[in-house]
Amino acid sequence: MIKLSDNFTYKKLLRFATAPILMMICISVYSVVDGLFVSNFVGKDAFTAINLVFPYIMVLGAVGFMFGAGGSAIVSKTIGEGKNQLAKSYFSLVTLVAVLSGIVFAVAGILLLQPVSVWMGAEGEVLPLCKTYGTIILCALPFFVLQNMYQSFFATAQKPRLGFVVTVASGVTNILLDALFVVGLKWGIAGAAVGTAMSQFIGGVVPTIYFFSKNKSLLNFCPFRWNGRLLLKVCTNGSSELLGNIAMSLVAMLYNKQLMRLVGDSAVDAYGVMQYVQFVFVAVFIGYCLAVTPVVGFNFGAQNRRELQNVFSKSLVIIAVTAVAMVGSCFALADVISHLFVGYDSEMHAMTVHGMYLYCICFAFVGFNMFGSSFFTALNNGLISAILSFGRTLVFQVACIYILPLWWGLDGIWLSTVVAEFLSLMLTVTMFLTNNRRYGYLPSKNKKSAV
Repeated sequence: MIKLSDNFTYKKLLRFATAPILMMICISVYSVVDGLFVSNFVGKDAFTAINLVFPYIMVLGAVGFMFGAGGSAIVSKTIGEGKNQLAKSYFSLVTLVAVLSGIVFAVAGILLLQPVSVWMGAEGEVLPLCKTYGTIILCALPFFVLQNMYQSFFATAQKPRLGFVVTVASGVTNILLDALFVVGLKWGIAGAAVGTAMSQFIGGVVPTIYFFSKNKSLLNFCPFRWNGRLLLKVCTNGSSELLGNIAMSLVAMLYNKQLMRLVGDSAVDAYGVMQYVQFVFVAVFIGYCLAVTPVVGFNFGAQNRRELQNVFSKSLVIIAVTAVAMVGSCFALADVISHLFVGYDSEMHAMTVHGMYLYCICFAFVGFNMFGSSFFTALNNGLISAILSFGRTLVFQVACIYILPLWWGLDGIWLSTVVAEFLSLMLTVTMFLTNNRRYGYLPSKNKKSAV
């Protein structure tokens, strides 16, 4: 079993990250599966409704990433300091607050669903479909929040494979229930929503049962005391992940609003296909960051600067190779992917392929930017992490969405993410260089790390 205290070679780092990466890919399949079934078996209006509502649901579920990233960084640091029982009590408190937050956001989300859908441009037949899909899934939001949170804590507990098994089980449930409810029973968009909600229930409840039991991992639930200062630290430390996911979803909503204004439903559907590709590809980077964060946090807590340098340098190489592979595969498979979702409409298919050719360039930069934010979270520097995440997912994106279309029209929207990610990369590199003296993560030239 790989431990947080190990010296990580490339092979060991990739092995440790494989389960979280596959876990995140499976989670990203939720929206992809719903979109695939609905687009091909329900209709264009229902497909548009999913593309409009899903970012809103992700905004509300993002609190789980905050508790997961912020909590796991503190818990792993506490374990690195040798305070295992204290770490377990922190984990227990964070989990309870995550559940309560999920319930509150679910209620608020349902109450605001219609006005938000209208604001994004939903009207006519699309609006009631938005309400149906959104209401059903929001009922399962507390479980979705837990599922998002546990992604980080499975790595901290040194049980990434178990996290992967749970996620695969929930993902397979989603696929099978979508096939049953949408194709077999003809429940339409409601069937897709029920399938997703039930899969999220599995993803949230099964890990909870595991951590309540006497397990062999580093974490399990135990009695705890209320600690407001800890929760503030968790929220501050995980604020970059919260802001990042919220901003990413808000940007998707702004994309949809701009596309509805400039072109109409067809452009929203084309962007939806690109989003599905992004969900899967970005899931790889998210999974890697989830795996590396507790490793960095542990070595930071243990003051093992040499291993911190080792993990940092190897991560940059892994991300670079992955980025090149993603850009190439996205460009090569653009036509095939577009045909899977919108092959029934030749005009929409052509628009989607052209957009993907431009959009795929962003994958050359996004991995480094996400790693930068997660790395500073692991170092318990929530401020820098939040600056990187906020700049990447909101400031640069919003500016590009509204400025570039003035020059290049629809192509300007497709290129907005590319330009925003490049600007974010410049900011990330600057932060790495200016903060190295404080943390010492840049490898020393006279020291060699394990290969």
